[in-house]
Amino acid sequence: MKKSERLILWFDEITNEDVGLVGGKNASLGEMYQKLVPKGVNVPNGFALTSHAYWYFIKENNLDEKIKEHMKGLDTHDIDDLAKRGAAIRKAVLSKEFPDDLKQEIEDAYSKLSKEYKMAEVDVAVRSSATSEDLPNASFAGQQESYLNVQGAYELEQTCRKCMASLFTNRAISYREDKGFDQLSIALSVGVQKMVRSDKASAGVMFTIDTESGFGDAVLINSAWGLGENVVKGRITPDEFYVFKKMLGTKYNPIISRELGSKKERLIYAVEGNEQTKNTVVSKSDRNKFSLNDDEIVKLAEWGVQIEEHYNIPMDVEWAKDGVRN
Repeated sequence: MKKSERLILWFDEITNEDVGLVGGKNASLGEMYQKLVPKGVNVPNGFALTSHAYWYFIKENNLDEKIKEHMKGLDTHDIDDLAKRGAAIRKAVLSKEFPDDLKQEIEDAYSKLSKEYKMAEVDVAVRSSATSEDLPNASFAGQQESYLNVQGAYELEQTCRKCMASLFTNRAISYREDKGFDQLSIALSVGVQKMVRSDKASAGVMFTIDTESGFGDAVLINSAWGLGENVVKGRITPDEFYVFKKMLGTKYNPIISRELGSKKERLIYAVEGNEQTKNTVVSKSDRNKFSLNDDEIVKLAEWGVQIEEHYNIPMDVEWAKDGVRN
């Protein structure tokens, strides 16, 4: 079967050449998994539902016709009307089931990933990655939903459909309409990746350039306790570390500076209720401690440099420390 006709692709089958099939986010994950894991960079394994799987689901359920119908006469400046249309499309998508063969492939892939990590039902992050074969350079970042701590095949299938429905959030519809993109020219790939248990450790974002000055010889690491969503979305003030690239691998300490952040909240797994995660208050003693030690800061910076060298451009990378597996 041609790659373009596959419903699911594993990270070790995906490269940056597959943006049209799995979107930029998933293509980058596959690229790093293939090229950088052998060099020692830790990237959790996973798989992606392809754009072909998306179109298969949409067309088998005649959702393309429903989407066209709901989009007729759309005026993105009429917020109430936009909200009604978006809600109607999302409801229609969520009301349909995956075709049996796609459902089976999702279950089989999830079972395989669970076995790899020696778990009955592996905990995964489920992320949306919008894509278009005709518009490979279009940016739809941040417009679709991501879900954390998803466990069980049934929950995974439900969450994959939620991701697909999120292609039709009010914001995403408005963006495409205002940019002149046909609402049915964009597909959605869903990335499914083993979660890193940073709810029991720390996580954050790393930049391989000083974001304020543009100085290229520094790595900037933002870090806080718990899952990284609080740092990514700017909900808390993280710890901040600067590392001088040219001193990495030498006898000198490459850490230029450390600044303690307030880190008032910690995002963790929720064990009850309908939510998968919840924020908790960080104790005063933990707020007053750095969320990474020096060895971890240096290791992250080294990985950041490896990633930058592979892509040959400054990179921003989400990272997480596993508090269970270490």
